[in-house]
Amino acid sequence: MVRRHPLPPQWLFSDERQAIGVVRLAALLPPGSGIVLRHDSLARGARWRLLRRLVHVARARGLVILLAGSPDVARRWGADGVHLRQHDARRAAQARRLGLRLTMPVHDTREARRARRAKADGVFISPLHPTRSHPGAKALGLATWLRLARLAGGQPIALGGMAGARARQLIRRTGGLNPGWAAIDAWEQKAARRGAKAASILGSERAENGGVPRPGAQRT
Repeated sequence: MVRRHPLPPQWLFSDERQAIGVVRLAALLPPGSGIVLRHDSLARGARWRLLRRLVHVARARGLVILLAGSPDVARRWGADGVHLRQHDARRAAQARRLGLRLTMPVHDTREARRARRAKADGVFISPLHPTRSHPGAKALGLATWLRLARLAGGQPIALGGMAGARARQLIRRTGGLNPGWAAIDAWEQKAARRGAKAASILGSERAENGGVPRPGAQRT
């Protein structure tokens, strides 16, 4: 399959329950990553402002930003593409006319077929593993995930309990599919570990310097 728009190999899915804000997480993502902005409960103006902040970070770091919603809003607000929910699949043609990257979620066979008909550039297939964001949801497992990936047609992206190590394992086990991966919690956990490490280093520096951090150790 020839894909119109190449997609990043790794993604952050925004989630309003995250303790660490999505803009801060975006600043920590490896260059070339992607972000799907959801935050559906925000008022329209607040959601627009959040997207614009993300776009600013994205331009500096080479990130791709997709807005979950409608293609016309994604284009008007300056996103690189749109993440269409299944009930909005009929808007896929509009997304292509506007030149947007197009992704869709896939959880079962019916949704995989719908994504294929929509000619989605990428499909977030979930949950591959048990995940805290959907407690109690049955994981697909590798065999079912692979079947849906082949059926959906677009670039397959694994979501659900994913992290870097699991992504590398998945790539080794999927032959020529070359899947991407996406996460919610993994990026937040990485940021928290980085913050804890920085705090530990700063604390050590203060102790070594009689309670005064050495110059350049802090940012205001």
